[in-house]
Amino acid sequence: MDTAAAVRAALGRVLDPEIRRPIADLDMVDGVRMAGSTAVLDLSLTIVGCPASDRIRADAVQAARSVPGVTDVEVRLGVMTPARRAALTDRLRGSRAMPFGPGSLTRVIAVTSGKGGVGKSTVTANLAVALAARGLSVGVVDADVHGFSIPGLLGIPAGFSPTSIDGLILPPIAHEVKAVSIGMFLPADDRDGAIAWRGPMLHRTLNQFLTDTYFGDLDILLLDSPPGTGDVAISLGQLLPNAEVLVVTTPQPAAADVAVRSGLVARRLGQRLIGVVETMGAAVQADGTVLDIFGSGGGAAVAARLTTADEPVPLLATVPLSTALRQGGDAGRPVVLGTPTDPAAQALLSLADALSRHGRNLAGRSLPVGARTAP
Repeated sequence: MDTAAAVRAALGRVLDPEIRRPIADLDMVDGVRMAGSTAVLDLSLTIVGCPASDRIRADAVQAARSVPGVTDVEVRLGVMTPARRAALTDRLRGSRAMPFGPGSLTRVIAVTSGKGGVGKSTVTANLAVALAARGLSVGVVDADVHGFSIPGLLGIPAGFSPTSIDGLILPPIAHEVKAVSIGMFLPADDRDGAIAWRGPMLHRTLNQFLTDTYFGDLDILLLDSPPGTGDVAISLGQLLPNAEVLVVTTPQPAAADVAVRSGLVARRLGQRLIGVVETMGAAVQADGTVLDIFGSGGGAAVAARLTTADEPVPLLATVPLSTALRQGGDAGRPVVLGTPTDPAAQALLSLADALSRHGRNLAGRSLPVGARTAP
């Protein structure tokens, strides 16, 4: 292999930091030639002002310098033509109108609750991070448009706007989790503004998040659903009837009663209930006393009421009240990473273990295996 060919091969190890695929596979390498011992690299970025340009340049230089015989590297950056960029986005989108719908090999889990303020988003964020730490490819869709909080819980800075390539959204990656939320698309001077949208707009937004966001190949997609059983719950049932549902409740009977209703609606929409998570459970204090502000037993009661002969619904975790859990959410560093020995973190890590052991149900799905001819 000559030096230029070796440099081109080395560039195959350089990943686009937003798309997480080799730049050679993305048709970003226009040419490689040697001028003496200097490697001259012609690269095309996807868009003008690409925020990943400095990282791509630096990684390309490092890769080229690793080739014996290369003493210097010159990188010349250009931008893809509209036709070339359109071809790339078509490839990234794939041929399926709903990439996570029935037939998808990605496991879709909707985290739901009946009432707001029960810790559903906190469970979603920590669960996503814990699953990603186990080596799974994880994405999160913040479907709670009116009360979005996933960006803050994952530490995605306020004012951050995802890169868009011809309408294809490249979600930010925080703690190895890809996430998309309406909070990333609000004007920079209106981050605290309230969103007052009716059902049709909510449906279109959710559909766009699912179809126009490039998550790549995911093992698990988590949906942070809004509280209640209204428009978004119905849209999720229509768009993702294959989704599994995790119901979140506090121990308090008032919250438990409404959580049961959200679970029953999900079941009517054809989705499968996989378990219940109880938050704000009893916490053991330093002196040994037990603090149970919201009572006890709500999670077990919800699980029992949702269980049927054909579909057992277990109580998968009880997450106790925890200062560290709240502090981690405020700081954008989930407690499962920041304080993994905290009792709340331990409960959430156990939940991640339980869900990662419970694999995707592939019954009735077409697997990407070519046909075999009998000998």
